[in-house]
Amino acid sequence: MPDTANPAAMNVPSRRKFRREGEERRRQDLIEATLDSVAERGLQGATLRTIALRAGVTAGLIRHYFSGKEELLQEAYTTLVGRMTEQAKAALVAEGASPRQRLAAFVAANLGAPIIDARVFSLWATFIGRASADPALAHAHREGYLAFRNEVEAVVAEVLAAEQRKPDASQLRHHAIAINAIIDGLWIEGCLAGEMFSPGELAAIGIRAVEAQLNLAPLAQKGESQ
Repeated sequence: MPDTANPAAMNVPSRRKFRREGEERRRQDLIEATLDSVAERGLQGATLRTIALRAGVTAGLIRHYFSGKEELLQEAYTTLVGRMTEQAKAALVAEGASPRQRLAAFVAANLGAPIIDARVFSLWATFIGRASADPALAHAHREGYLAFRNEVEAVVAEVLAAEQRKPDASQLRHHAIAINAIIDGLWIEGCLAGEMFSPGELAAIGIRAVEAQLNLAPLAQKGESQ
């Protein structure tokens, strides 16, 4: 039982929790400062000093949370890609939606704001440009790609099960790779030349392409509303 006669003893767990949450917040602040610095100055210009200045800390304090710039860059890229995946996954939680509607919402989420964004693309391209020469960034890219592809596989499996189709693992993998490529291509176009497309145009194209990849009849022909 806690020592009720000693108020200080009762407060220790909350102090530890506050410190842990504070450190996690500071770590995240450094990651966000890194993304901002890379966006403004590129990978070379985003030095520990410039990152520290943006985060409002000393450069020495960064080493309390990260071994150095390379680890900080890896974590920043992981955060960038993971955030995009989580933003797309949020579209899957629509209450009462059918598997087809969830798939359409997922594709549309990937092809609209905030995922289609010039700054996000610039950051992604900057990191990717270095991945071939940086094993840590290459690993982060691979993990992010596989995490996204796994999400695609899961929603595709639901859709095909609802269609009374039972694809094997290799077929699901094939579909996920193709759908990821469809989304990536349209995402790049939207980020680089978004003003060329009408609102929702890329999402509509993406949904139709994904339906064709899965050999699905258009929703309108099935008496469903999207």
